[in-house]
Amino acid sequence: MSEPAGAHQWVAVDWGTSNVRAWGIGAGGEIVWSRSSDRGMGRLSAADYPAVLTELLAAAATERPAPVEVLICGMAGARQGWREAPYLEAPAALDRLLLSAVRPETDGTPFDVRILPGICQKTPGGEDVMRGEETQLLGLLALRPEFSGTVCMPGTHSKWVQLEGGRVVGFATAMTGELYEAIGSHTVIRHALGGDHAVPASEAGLEAGLEAGLGAPERLSSLLFRTRAAALLAGRQPDWCSGYLSGLLVGAEIAGYRDRIDAGPLPLVGSPRLCRLYARAVARAGGQTAVIDATEATIAGLIAARKQLGIGGAA
Repeated sequence: MSEPAGAHQWVAVDWGTSNVRAWGIGAGGEIVWSRSSDRGMGRLSAADYPAVLTELLAAAATERPAPVEVLICGMAGARQGWREAPYLEAPAALDRLLLSAVRPETDGTPFDVRILPGICQKTPGGEDVMRGEETQLLGLLALRPEFSGTVCMPGTHSKWVQLEGGRVVGFATAMTGELYEAIGSHTVIRHALGGDHAVPASEAGLEAGLEAGLGAPERLSSLLFRTRAAALLAGRQPDWCSGYLSGLLVGAEIAGYRDRIDAGPLPLVGSPRLCRLYARAVARAGGQTAVIDATEATIAGLIAARKQLGIGGAA
């Protein structure tokens, strides 16, 4: 947590499943302070949110007269969150996110809160949802206003999104990150990882996994078992097995979307660590990438969303 460095005009919040992060935004759009907590949606009931927000922003509420304007993206708007912010249906214009925001009950708090919606896709056979990524996509467009094309958003649930003219025209989710954790924690492969799915990955294991996943994604279920067999028969250590499993899953994901990697750099919006891995996989598939930090995109998106009601200034 960092302490206030100046007066904020409003507060931007990213409320995830595991954590919540808040930033005080100044009149010029600058970040003047930040806060974080492990009180994510997964640990809360709807009634808990006002108190958690009050605790998180206790100092912020004393720095400006009430009400303090708060704009939230992410899982606070889920059905299990503070108040459901219904999905916009794709094709969805990102410049209309704030117009579909909801206001939760904030009685007894000094906050004026809006929660942004997610986006859904109802195409038969292609049903999908996103919540939080839509704000990062808006941030991507704020950082790169002329962009159209495919965006890859690595994460627990990776998103492959088609943007055209500021609209999400279609997207698909790959559960790559969750698969890694589930396989490494709850299958026989956990023994190859030494019982720790978070063991650091070796470069040799990553390379072997990327090659296998990119080369034969249709054999993924068989290639997964090689993790266990290599530990038993070839003396592969947990760091090699961790790298192989990670590279295999990411390589298979990239192979599945190879037709969406065109001549221009593919934007990767995510954490630096995951983006480095995905950039390696895309390069092996013959593509180029441009990395955009997920936090930077989230903040840029929240700032851009706030402008959608014509609130003046860079903030």
